[in-house]
Amino acid sequence: MAGVSSEIVFGDEKVKSAFEKLDSVKEQNFRKQLIKAFKNLKEDAYCGIQIPKRLIPKEYIKRFSVLTNLWKYNLPDAWRLIYTIKNGDITVLSVILEWLDHKEYERRFRY
Repeated sequence: MAGVSSEIVFGDEKVKSAFEKLDSVKEQNFRKQLIKAFKNLKEDAYCGIQIPKRLIPKEYIKRFSVLTNLWKYNLPDAWRLIYTIKNGDITVLSVILEWLDHKEYERRFRY
């Protein structure tokens, strides 16, 4: 199911706020990488790698109660963008849940 365009939304205000606060010189490059990832997801919601349902952390299920799928998008420097895909009547949404470095990603997914 490739090539499905989507709208980008944040999973909650905490994630949106964290993105909006990326403004230091060091964070500007990371912000640009996130914007590039958002653009790619907007063009193709399925461009990431689907995470098997059995590996979805319980924390995500509690925090985002209607979560039925989980995807990761690999960012530079071993960072991961975690998102879910929601199909609406008219629009496909890519819902940004969080981003984390590789160490935190391994901890969260128990690798």
